[in-house]
Amino acid sequence: MGRLFGTDGVRGLANRDLTAEIALDLSVAAAHVLGDVGAFAGHRPVAVVGRDTRASGEFLEAAVVAGLASAGVDVVLLGVVPTPAVAYIANSLDADLGVMLSASHNPMPDNGIKFFNRGGLKLDDEIENAIEARLSEPWDRPIGDQVGRVRLDHGAISAYEQHLLGSLPNDLTGLKIVVDCANGAASVIAPEVLRRAGAEVIAIHASPDGLNINDGCGSTHLEDLVAAVIEHGADAGIAHDGDADRCLAVDELGQIVDGDHILAILAISMRDAGRLVENTVVSTVMANLGFKIAMREANILVVETGVGDRYVLEEMRANGFVLGGEQSGHIVMSDFATTGDGLLTALHLLARVAQTGRSLGQLATAVTKLPQVLINVEGVDRTRLEGCKEVDEAVAQAASTLGDRGRVLLRPSGTEPVIRVMVEAPSLGEAEIISESIAVVVRASLAAH
Repeated sequence: MGRLFGTDGVRGLANRDLTAEIALDLSVAAAHVLGDVGAFAGHRPVAVVGRDTRASGEFLEAAVVAGLASAGVDVVLLGVVPTPAVAYIANSLDADLGVMLSASHNPMPDNGIKFFNRGGLKLDDEIENAIEARLSEPWDRPIGDQVGRVRLDHGAISAYEQHLLGSLPNDLTGLKIVVDCANGAASVIAPEVLRRAGAEVIAIHASPDGLNINDGCGSTHLEDLVAAVIEHGADAGIAHDGDADRCLAVDELGQIVDGDHILAILAISMRDAGRLVENTVVSTVMANLGFKIAMREANILVVETGVGDRYVLEEMRANGFVLGGEQSGHIVMSDFATTGDGLLTALHLLARVAQTGRSLGQLATAVTKLPQVLINVEGVDRTRLEGCKEVDEAVAQAASTLGDRGRVLLRPSGTEPVIRVMVEAPSLGEAEIISESIAVVVRASLAAH
C-alpha cells in the first residue's frame, strides 16, 4: 500500500478510499502517537474533533470519535466548524491533538482527515509516518473508567470568533461585502464575523444540505461571486472553500484577486506597520513571477518552499517569519494562527481596504501577473517520470526558450495521481504553446511506460 498521507492529511472518495474502518484505525494510531504526550504528562489525552458539511462527515466523525475514545482519549466534539477553528481551539484548550474531517475544496463525494499536533500545529512527515507505522498494531485496550469520554462543545466556536475580531487593527465600517461560503463550514461564521467587524454583508451559497458543498461555488468557482459583487455594487467579494482555510477575493469591478495578490497586499501592509519580520514573506514555487517582481520592488524578500501550506508553515516556524501563503488562497498569519485561515485572511485584507481608503482593485495593482497556464496530466505520478530523459529535455528546452522572461515548473500533485505542468510567459499564447508541448511529451512518456 502506498503512503496514506498526502500534502494535507488523508484524503479520498468517502466510503470507498476513505472508509469508516480506515478512519477508526487512523484515529487509534494517532491516539497512540500523539496521545502519548498527554499520557506521559500524567493526564488523560484530550482531542478536539470538527468537520465540514459533507454528508459523509457524519459517519466518519462517528468512526473517529469511536477510535479516539476506545484508545482512552477524551473527545471534545465541535460539530461543523472551519479547519482553522479546530487548530485554534485545540491550542486554546491545550489539547493533545485535533482532528478535522474535510476534503477542503474537493467535490462532495470526497472527504479527508487532517490531524493537528499539540499547539494546533500540522503534522510533519516523521509523525505521519509514525502514525501509519502503527496502523492495525496489537494494543492493550483500556476498560472501565479508562475509556475516553465524549462531550459536545458547540460554544467553543465563540472564542474563535472573538479571537478573529480581536486581531483586527481597524473595523470594516462602510464596506459592503459579498461572501461566498461554498455551502461549507463557513456558512454561519463568515457572514457573522464580517458583520460584527462592521461590514454590510451579502452571503451567498450559505445553505449547506450535506450534498452541495463546493458545488459550483466557493473558491474554485468564482462566477457567482463576481456576478453578485457587480449586482450589489459591493466593495469586494470573498470566497472560501469547504473548510474555510482558503480565501480568494473579487474586487469592486469583478476582477479576481488571488492568493498572490492577497499575500502581496498583506505583506506591504505589515511592512508599513513594522510587523513583517526581516521584511520577508514565504511563498511556494507556484507563486506567479509577477508576485516576486512586486515584492522585490517593495523591498520585501521572498523565501520559496514546496507546494502545500504545511511547507510554508515549516519554513515560517523554522525562521520566525510571520507571513506566508499560496496562490490558491492559503494564507498563514502566524501572529494570530497556527495554520492557514480564510476568515482571518479576509478580515485583514478588508481591514487594509478600510484603512487606506483605496479600493481592493487599486491595492491589487501592486502585482502585475504574468500569464500562467496550468495543465494537469492525469494518471501519472512522480515515480513514473523520474529519470525520464524525454521529459527532462522538454522542460530544459522550454526553460531555455523563455530565459528570464518566464518560467517552467513540472511537479506531481500531493493529493492525486496527476502531474502539473505550469508555464508563465509574457503572453498567454506563448504560455499555452509551451505548456502543451511539455504535456504532450509527458503523455507520450506515460503511454510508453
